[in-house]
Formats: sequence, structure tokens, C-alpha cells
Amino acid sequence: MLGKYLYHWTGWNIMFTWYAAVLASFIVALPLMIKTTRAAIESVDTNLIKVSYTLGHGEFKTFFKVILPLSKKGMIAGAVLSFARAMGEFGATLMVAGNIPGKTATMPIAIYTSASSGDWARANMIVIFFTLVSGFFLYIANKLSKKVI
Repeated sequence: MLGKYLYHWTGWNIMFTWYAAVLASFIVALPLMIKTTRAAIESVDTNLIKVSYTLGHGEFKTFFKVILPLSKKGMIAGAVLSFARAMGEFGATLMVAGNIPGKTATMPIAIYTSASSGDWARANMIVIFFTLVSGFFLYIANKLSKKVI
């Protein structure tokens, strides 16, 4: 729908590029980030917000000095969940980016391709690597969330 106008104005086509894979993964994972961020912000004690207002702080300063620091752990959790969801995205990336080896092939698509062609050794190696990468990111996120006060 918007692609023809983008191509007409710029000559740029997003379909079957790595940009399409990133965009598809982002769009699919975005609801997790929004949901957890919203829950984290809504969980901030309203009394603390009211106290900030009574001390003369406006909405903008209250958001950055009270709400954001108190909801930071929930936002980090949302970012980790979103990242994990985006890493494992298969359907949307296959539809908009395809499976062009060396150009748009993502790890889940590479696993599927290897398994469907009977190359189980390669598929298992990719799964092990993918698991290690995911575990590393979860470990780093866990360390970062413990440092946040």
C-alpha cells in the first residue's frame, strides 16, 4: 500500500531486503514492549507522583525524575522480551524478506531450510549457536536489570 509511493518518490524498494526482515521483526515484537512498558509505568505508586507535583515539579520533570526511574526494570524486561521475540521471528520475515541466502536469511529461516533439506547437522549447529546467543543476551539483561535501582 505504501510501498509503491516509497518506490515512486525514492526508487527504494524495501521488499526482499534485510531492512524488511528488521522491520517485520520489530513490528511483531513491538506489542510486547508496549505492553510491558505500560504495565511498568502504571505500577508506579500514584502517591509518589502526587508528592512530586506538590513539590512543584511539572509532568515532564515528574516523568523523568520519578516515573521513568521507578519503571526502568519493567522497561528492561520489555526490551528483553521484545528482543527474544524478534530473534525468533519466522513468518513475517519470510513473507516480506524471503529467504535469500547471504542477504535476508535469518537464523529461524536458516534452521527451517537446513531441517527441511535434511541437513540435520547444520540445523542442530545453528540451533545450538542460536541458543547460546539468546542465553548470552538474557544473561546480560539480567545483569543490567540488577544494576538498575
